[in-house]
Amino acid sequence: MSWLFPLLGFALGLMLGSETLSPAELWALAAHPASPMSHLIWQWRLPRVLAAGCVGALLALGGAVFQGVFRNPLAEPYLLGSAGGAAVGATVALLVALPLPSGVVLPLLAFLGAWGATWLVLALARLTGRPSIAALLLAGVAVAAVLGALRSFLMLALSDETVSLQAVLSWALGGVQTPSWPELGVLGAMTAAGLVLCLSLARGLDLLGLGEGVAEGFGLPVRRFVALAVLAAAFIVAVSTVWGGLVGFVGLMAPHVARWRHGPLHRAMMPRAAAVGAGLAMLCDGIARAALPPAEIPLGLVTALIGGPFFLLILAREVRRG
Repeated sequence: MSWLFPLLGFALGLMLGSETLSPAELWALAAHPASPMSHLIWQWRLPRVLAAGCVGALLALGGAVFQGVFRNPLAEPYLLGSAGGAAVGATVALLVALPLPSGVVLPLLAFLGAWGATWLVLALARLTGRPSIAALLLAGVAVAAVLGALRSFLMLALSDETVSLQAVLSWALGGVQTPSWPELGVLGAMTAAGLVLCLSLARGLDLLGLGEGVAEGFGLPVRRFVALAVLAAAFIVAVSTVWGGLVGFVGLMAPHVARWRHGPLHRAMMPRAAAVGAGLAMLCDGIARAALPPAEIPLGLVTALIGGPFFLLILAREVRRG
């Protein structure tokens, strides 16, 4: 079932848009590639759908790593502030003229922002002693709020006539931009690299789930492993933020769905979480394009409407467990 969901999301993503197509119409366009509408679908909508799938897969992988490292079912790139940190770094890269190529400075600053914000949230949660679900959640909410205010200030203070504030705001609210085919190839390669990186962490995450003492007894250097895992998750979240802006709750929902169906072992769960995240992002991106044609609503708004109730469900379950 986990592998069928991305196929369904891909098909619906291709059909949904400012002009929604039926399966028969989509098939007819595939049979007549020379028509203007066919060119629009295969040169604009198809790369965007695939890019949304990559963004969703990356968010799901980042969420799976964070949940495993912190042993916290509510850990998620958006809630932990890492996505907000990446957004602050990317906003600086978009608004400040730096003596570096834009293709380098944007992912670099996004990565530094995601990594720094994640460690800040963890440090704040540890001030209460052993970081609990409530402490981590409250620290993440506080840091995300501060980062959101900082991002808004930077947008107001640094924008000028050479920068479209509307474009930056649209990106910050979550929205996949249509890439060229070479750009899509780079994103696809980074997504595959992210999956391989996460799979290399699977055994360590499984051991951490048994407790730090047990993990150390099995020879896992816990402190170094946690640092490397957070670094890897920050890289993954930064890549997704660069290409998709701030998209919340995908990294929360997808790992839980995969875990419910395939168990807690990360080597089996992570690829399926990536598949669920890809399908969810493609479906939500299609809804964002089709809800108010010819305008688009932010992708982050659609995922929040779906993910908010899911988050409350998980929170209520954890509260009942004490």
